[in-house]
Amino acid sequence: MKQLRNILQDIEHQLVSGSADVSIQNLHFDSRKVGAGDVFIAVPGTHVDGHRFIQQAIAQGAAAVIAERFEDVDEGASTLVTMGDTAGALGKLASNYYDNPSARLKVVGITGTNGKTTIATLLYLLFKKLGYQAGLISTIKYYVGDDELPATHTTPDALQIQSLMAKMVEAGCEYCFMEVSSHAIHQERIAGIAFDGGVFTNLTHDHLDYHQTFAEYLKAKKKFFDELPKGAFALTNADEKNGSVMLQNTVATKKAYGLKSLADYKCKVLEKHFDGMLLSIDGQEVWTHFAGLFNAYNLMAVYASALLLGAEQELVLPAISELKPVAGRFEIIRSTDGKYAIVDYAHTPDALKNVLNGISEIRTGNEQVITVVGAGGDRDTTKRPIMAKEAILQSDKVILTSDNPRSEDPAQIIADMETGIEAHQRQKVLSIVSRKEAIRTACMLAQSGDIVLIAGKGHEDYQEIKGVKHHFDDREVVKEIFNLN
Repeated sequence: MKQLRNILQDIEHQLVSGSADVSIQNLHFDSRKVGAGDVFIAVPGTHVDGHRFIQQAIAQGAAAVIAERFEDVDEGASTLVTMGDTAGALGKLASNYYDNPSARLKVVGITGTNGKTTIATLLYLLFKKLGYQAGLISTIKYYVGDDELPATHTTPDALQIQSLMAKMVEAGCEYCFMEVSSHAIHQERIAGIAFDGGVFTNLTHDHLDYHQTFAEYLKAKKKFFDELPKGAFALTNADEKNGSVMLQNTVATKKAYGLKSLADYKCKVLEKHFDGMLLSIDGQEVWTHFAGLFNAYNLMAVYASALLLGAEQELVLPAISELKPVAGRFEIIRSTDGKYAIVDYAHTPDALKNVLNGISEIRTGNEQVITVVGAGGDRDTTKRPIMAKEAILQSDKVILTSDNPRSEDPAQIIADMETGIEAHQRQKVLSIVSRKEAIRTACMLAQSGDIVLIAGKGHEDYQEIKGVKHHFDDREVVKEIFNLN
């Protein structure tokens, strides 16, 4: 059993009342979960301030309460501790509680607007192929060795991260690969993690509903690299204009991958097909099962990270040639009569542009590209017309539809998207609120050889409408329409 003193180690604090030698059970920042012997950490959250529930936690038998302040608190038998920033300290407290698991793993974090899930997942799969035990924290799934756990957030809360890493250590994992979202960086969810490497993919229009400005969004991403330790590596995309910005203040070893610019790790695309690409990676030819230039960048991030972690090139390249695309990322479904449906998670203007670019690179020009796209509700509204504009530029037909409307009226979201379409383009556009009908219409309009891009939800198996999640999977709908079930 842990002592409160153990979890406070190396964190600046002040003991207000009680003893730091008290025995503790669990850590919680949700007062509803607090039981006898637990520690409640009052965090000023984005929606609710945990300081409002200190008295409740004490009444429920908390052995200790850690907060930034105590006002009108009947302390009872609980030890009270103050510190300056409980949100920032939460991860460090959790790390101490779980015996600092990240120090016993090689942890690599991947950040950027697009590509995080693919890179983190492929690194996990690559190192498994190389014979190592590894863990994964991603948008789609969490893995502790071979055990799969359901994912709740792109980057889970600080307590959950440390718990997952402790399980990875217990399972004999040597590596942990994790997505690092801008929200997680800003909210200090990754505090207390000893990173061995950080990877930057790109930075484009996204999450401005949260960060308000692009400058603040960039600042959040940069903070991750600013805080990398000296022994870690900082790997960036040399062809991305913000790559060098990420490295300005880092003390980590600076490395870059690229297809166009000078870089430590170089790639050239030799052949492009729907079922894969032939790449030249640092002068070695490698056939991959991935399509699209954006995936060449993703694979280079994987390759470079593996080498920086000490893997040997002659083992890494054959393993890369065996990797398969991640669920819902440029996932191709072919009908028996020769139609192609591509399901992709692209939910930002740049991601949509990248996927459509990938299709344009491969298509002959004799087929139609029909794009089905929507935009999420209760999120950044400014990207809606841009999404429609990007879709129309490289598609023969566009069907605007629902994504996850959440609490918003899907018809209004579609109307917002329609403002990005110019008068002369309107004959190419249909608006269908029902996502299932939109996908069905696109597939029915397609002829043999045509390509239907279904963007926005990718791996998701639900649609959130008015606060309720209904089962919905783009891939299942396509297979039903194509009679592939």
